[in-house]
Amino acid sequence: MITRYALFEGKVKEGQIEAFRKDVIETVLPKWKAFPGALDVRVSFAEKRDDGAPEFPMILAINYPDMAAVDAALASPVRAESRAATEAVLSRYFEGRIHHHVTIANEFSLAGD
Repeated sequence: MITRYALFEGKVKEGQIEAFRKDVIETVLPKWKAFPGALDVRVSFAEKRDDGAPEFPMILAINYPDMAAVDAALASPVRAESRAATEAVLSRYFEGRIHHHVTIANEFSLAGD
């Protein structure tokens, strides 16, 4: 499985965390879920971090079966729609940058050990 992460590095404007989270789920998540070939979407909101660690108020992970599916999703019209929705929400709440990382995901179940 391939996972494409979007790391939102920076900070949510003072007093806007709950509004940011709500707007992401209501406005942007439907766009992320519409990427063709996506198997699932995980939106993680930060609660704590180590002292001195960089701030990542949100991490997005979208799983795909293979790189061909990632490439097809990124070439689809949904990407432009997703980007526009993301930028609209971020402009209201977020100060920072976004960077993407594509990984080969490995999962190891603890059940049955």
